[in-house]
Amino acid sequence: MAIDPAKGAEGGDLIDPFGRHVSYLRVSVTDRCDFRCVYCMSEHMTFLPKRDLLTLEELDRLCSAFVDRGVRKLRITGGEPLVRKNILWLFEALSRHLKTGALEELTLTTNGSQLPKYAQALADCGVRRINVSLDTLDPETFRRITRWGDFAGVMQGIEAAEKAGLQVKINAVALKGVNEHEIADLVRFAHGRGADLTLIETMPLGDIDGDRTDQYLPLSIVRARLMDAFTLSDIPYRTGGPARYVEVGETGGRLGFITPMTHNFCESCNRVRLTCTGTLYMCLGQEDAADLRAPLRASADNALLHAAIDEAISRKPKGHDFVIDRRSKRPAVQRHMSVTGG
Repeated sequence: MAIDPAKGAEGGDLIDPFGRHVSYLRVSVTDRCDFRCVYCMSEHMTFLPKRDLLTLEELDRLCSAFVDRGVRKLRITGGEPLVRKNILWLFEALSRHLKTGALEELTLTTNGSQLPKYAQALADCGVRRINVSLDTLDPETFRRITRWGDFAGVMQGIEAAEKAGLQVKINAVALKGVNEHEIADLVRFAHGRGADLTLIETMPLGDIDGDRTDQYLPLSIVRARLMDAFTLSDIPYRTGGPARYVEVGETGGRLGFITPMTHNFCESCNRVRLTCTGTLYMCLGQEDAADLRAPLRASADNALLHAAIDEAISRKPKGHDFVIDRRSKRPAVQRHMSVTGG
């Protein structure tokens, strides 16, 4: 994709080879987390040296370059983004794009553990809604899934977010033999608080010290089971992400399904992912990536950076090829979700 001089150094909005407008950037600000969820990472992780991470100022510059190119939604992720030192500085810096109207939404995905500390400050920065990962309502099961997590602390975090006026959406990974029996309870819990719930199939990303064939639960089965308890009606609601939503008649709430395994959701993909080291992944399920750290640091202006972004978007694939390999049991993609940005 060549830069159009008539549009200035930025070259206009980002359009991939399939005509999709890239308007959504997910940014991992750290690969570190205060949990060790069994479907996400090994219990004994080796994290990136801090010297390899982009500074917060560099993350601000990169995100701002994408905003200049038509990105309208920024989601800050990790790892757990709120464990990054001085992370509030980045939210405060990026909030200027909300004030100018260049950015429609600044949001984040979190495990909830740090929300008692940060919820009000995030709201003050213009964050209006957040995603909280919560796979179970049972404290013992929560401890088994997260290994290190404190269920009561996450509940306090959700309450702090609600008190700060943040709209909470609950994300839950469906895990065979672990939480499949309580998914209906998660629906009632979320909708009882006025929150949407999104269910996610486990994805073959990274070595987790376990066998994903034991974890994998197709959401087609989950949906069929839920229909025994609820009336589910398809609705056209979209958030810019891959979830497909239904309305639950008995609760009046929305329930989303993210199905990377049973249904490829790539036809309308409008997003790319930036890691905390400055690597841009054009697709969650592909290894192809672009180094944006080198052009970022090579020049004080953004001409080289925008050229690198253009080249990367020109390679955005049509879709991913996720598969659970039941023979080798190896992940489809070697990097962990915490590296790419959940």
